Amino acid sequence: MKVRLEAIKPDEDSSFKILLTPRLNELFYWHFHREYEIVYVEAESGIRHIGDHISRYQESDLALIGPDIPHLNFDYGVKATVETVVVQMKENFLGEAFFSLPEMSAVNTLFERARTGLAFYGNTKKLAGEKLKGLSALSHLDQLICLLQVFQILAASEEFIELGARPIAKASVLKEQQRLHRIYHYIETHYQEPIDVNEVAKLSNLTTAAFCRYFKKSTHLTFTDFINRYRINQAKKILLQQQSVTEACYASGFENLSYFNRTFRKFAGENPSAFRKQQASRINTL
Repeated sequence: MKVRLEAIKPDEDSSFKILLTPRLNELFYWHFHREYEIVYVEAESGIRHIGDHISRYQESDLALIGPDIPHLNFDYGVKATVETVVVQMKENFLGEAFFSLPEMSAVNTLFERARTGLAFYGNTKKLAGEKLKGLSALSHLDQLICLLQVFQILAASEEFIELGARPIAKASVLKEQQRLHRIYHYIETHYQEPIDVNEVAKLSNLTTAAFCRYFKKSTHLTFTDFINRYRINQAKKILLQQQSVTEACYASGFENLSYFNRTFRKFAGENPSAFRKQQASRINTL
C-alpha cells in the first residue's frame, strides 16, 4: 500500500482532467497529487478513505479533495458495477485573476474548506452528481461552464461533512517526498510487527532525536501516534469486513486488546465494537 505521487496532465485543449470509471477496483491505489479532485461514484457500497478519514458509503458518494491529501480509489474492493466521474484541476487552474473576481468569492471559500476534504450528501450530491455524469458528453467550453455550475452548487450548500484530513508534508519538495515515501513504505510493510523508531530513523539517515522532530513537523503527529493511527485505519477496514474486534486488533499490529480498545477510542471517538455495530446497522437498513 505504498503512497504514490500521481502526476496529472490536463486533457487536450482543456484546463482540467476528466476520468470516467477508471476500473481500479482490484487495485489498492493509495495516492496523492497537487491538484484538487472532485469524485462522484455510484456503487452498491464502498469505502471512502481520505487522509485520516475512513467510512463506508452507500449507493453513491461525492467528495471534494484538496491538494496533497492521500486517498484511496473509491471503487476499491467493489465487486459490482461502479460508475465514477473524477475531475482533477490545479489550484487557480483558470488563473489568479479569474479567481480574484468578486463572483468567485464563495468558490474560493469552498476550495479553502476542501483543503482538509469535504463529502456532500442529500440534494447537493444528487444535483452535482447528475451534472458531473453528463460532463464528458459536452464540448470543452460547456464542460468548463458545467464545472463552474458544480462549484456553485457545492459552494452554496450546507449539506456537507468536513473530513478533517491532513495533507502530507509539502509535496513540492522532491527530496522530502522521497524520504516520507520510504518511511510510509516501511510502516505499510511492517505495521503488523513491532516497529522500532531507531530503525526507521536510520532509514531516514537521521538520528533518532532529529527524526522525531522532523516527523512531528512533517505530519503534525508523533511517530507513535502516526503508527497507531495507521493501525487503527487498518483495523477499521477489517471491521468493515465484519470480522471480530479481536481479529482486527491482532491483524492490525496491536499486541494487547485493552490497549487496542483505548487507542481506537482515542482516534475514532468510539470503541471498536460500537464502530462495527454502527457500520453493520447502516448496511442492514438499506
